[in-house]
Amino acid sequence: MPFCTQCGAEVQDIDQFCSKCGARQAGSRPMPPPGHAGSRPDPFAGMSERKASVLCYIPFVGWLAAIVVLASNRFRHERTVRFHAFQGLYLFVGWLLIEWVLGWMFFGPFHRVPVVPMMKLGMVALWVFMLIKTSQDQFFSLPIIGDLAERSLQ
Repeated sequence: MPFCTQCGAEVQDIDQFCSKCGARQAGSRPMPPPGHAGSRPDPFAGMSERKASVLCYIPFVGWLAAIVVLASNRFRHERTVRFHAFQGLYLFVGWLLIEWVLGWMFFGPFHRVPVVPMMKLGMVALWVFMLIKTSQDQFFSLPIIGDLAERSLQ
């Protein structure tokens, strides 16, 4: 167990200051000011751009990763990653539109027409397609959604 460099009292290895005299201990590093970027560890510090882009296309939950990617400082200036995050978000919005809007439109006498399940299957196929393209480091912009994502970057 180490001792204080000033008064000789026992201190822990992780103590930055002596509890008896208040002296800074040798080997301790100063604490960053509150609210400083270094005060919290960056969860994306070791994440590659490709991995962050791929996470945005995971069916049904990729929108969470997209929001986190868009809010992170790590990818603030990475245009490609932000494009994939926006495109993943807009894909999920498309899913919600199919689920909520078209689901109600084809209810009642039209419920025998499998339009909504076919469109949902198409959306899942689109998510899987984008997962594959992005994991292979290929940039692909979807026809309407890609244009919206591109405009969101500006």
